[in-house]
Amino acid sequence: MSAATEALDKAAIAYRVIDHGPVRSVAEAATARGVDVIDVVKTIVVRRGDGDFLFVLVPGDRVISWPKLRTLLGVSRLSMPDAASAKEATGYERGTITPFGSMTAWPVVADERLRGRTITLGSGAHGVAIAVDADAAAEALDATYADVTDPEP
Repeated sequence: MSAATEALDKAAIAYRVIDHGPVRSVAEAATARGVDVIDVVKTIVVRRGDGDFLFVLVPGDRVISWPKLRTLLGVSRLSMPDAASAKEATGYERGTITPFGSMTAWPVVADERLRGRTITLGSGAHGVAIAVDADAAAEALDATYADVTDPEP
């Protein structure tokens, strides 16, 4: 068991572990997981200030819209922490990050396009994903659904 699956079990959320091995892109991850690219969710750690982070759940075919996210949060500045800071804030290495089982339960913003879908997220381990119902995950994480992404350029 990982911290992520322990957190999912504790929240009584049904999930499926997908052990797919190494992938080099979102498209490869989608193929390996047997899902559409939109359902490969990137969990992005965003820094609001010193020691203040949040998770943004981004569909695989989209990127964060910084202006939309800043407007939603009512802030003028956001940044992405380096890999070491992200690991310190979550307990997970980049490429494995998930809000489930994070060292701190940071706020979560989920792009509205995930609503009603089955999504795959990081599991805390490289080459392994977790498939969950997006709405059940959002409810358990007390996530805010909002339009915070743009199409991948």
